[in-house]
Amino acid sequence: MRSSRRHPLLVPVLLCALAVLAARPTDGTEDGSGTALGPEVARLYEDAARATQRYEDGRREAEAQRSKALAYEKRLDEQRRKIDAMHEDLGRIARAQYRGGGGLPLTARMFLADDPEELMRGQRAHTRADLAVNTAIGRSLRAESRLAADEAKARAAWRALEKRTTELARLKTGIEAKLEAARARLEGRADASVAAGSCPGAVRLDQQDLPAGRSWVAPVEAYELSAAYGSGGSRWANRHTGQDFAVPVGTPVRSVGAGRVVQVACGGAFGIQVVVEHARGYYTQYAHLASAAVDQGDRVRTGEWIGQSGSTGNSTGPHLHFEVRVTPETGSALDPVPWLSQRGVPL
Repeated sequence: MRSSRRHPLLVPVLLCALAVLAARPTDGTEDGSGTALGPEVARLYEDAARATQRYEDGRREAEAQRSKALAYEKRLDEQRRKIDAMHEDLGRIARAQYRGGGGLPLTARMFLADDPEELMRGQRAHTRADLAVNTAIGRSLRAESRLAADEAKARAAWRALEKRTTELARLKTGIEAKLEAARARLEGRADASVAAGSCPGAVRLDQQDLPAGRSWVAPVEAYELSAAYGSGGSRWANRHTGQDFAVPVGTPVRSVGAGRVVQVACGGAFGIQVVVEHARGYYTQYAHLASAAVDQGDRVRTGEWIGQSGSTGNSTGPHLHFEVRVTPETGSALDPVPWLSQRGVPL
């Protein structure tokens, strides 16, 4: 099941402005260059989303322009067929005129004709026919000229769009390569923290615009559901106690509702995890994170970023493990899918 939700655009930033990515240093999260990995991954994640969107927009524009050029070409073919038919008509008129004495001067034909007035009426009819055909041909030639010009413009626009699409694809690939490298470094730092059993300080992220008028949201915005609540497997002692969301390392994870952070922990099967207490005695857990963006005791709002997804702890690949509990500890989990659905968040 794939969600149709797309990551929102945070700010209108030029795609090529990667050199000005701001960083906020925090303990244990910097790479060798002094850049805070968590914020860098989050910003690259947004840049990649924008690059992908612009790439797809460019492709759609190019396809629309290509369709327009093909339509022009079709109209040109139709116009050429009409012109060819008119030329055939003109040829028949010319041949008829020749057979009717058109090879002689009009004065000689009048002298030799049995009925000069009839000859003049026929001549006037031929002249009108010639004029009509010539007018039609002129009109068609002008139309063909206009269409040919339009077609040339369409081809030029297509080439420009194709060039831009190629550039966008190259830029998109470059951003994604930077993102993958930053994700790998972030995951390496996270694994080292888990192995040491020591959590670094919160990796604060530049927050997105929070969803207005919503009390509950999904823990990630673009995802694919994987292991479900209650499913069996060798990785769990009994049954799976939450719902997994398959997302890349570094994906911003958000609190599904307003509450207070009651636990930020590293180590063990859940790796880096955050637990949030909500009203009416419910708790939500976010596990296998690459980093936490909050500290214990923080108040969080609905949709606020509280960490970044990863693959720490007992995990076979990048994903978010999400639980709903009635206590802050393990062993009291509920199925999170109907729980969220009851609160207006279908997955």
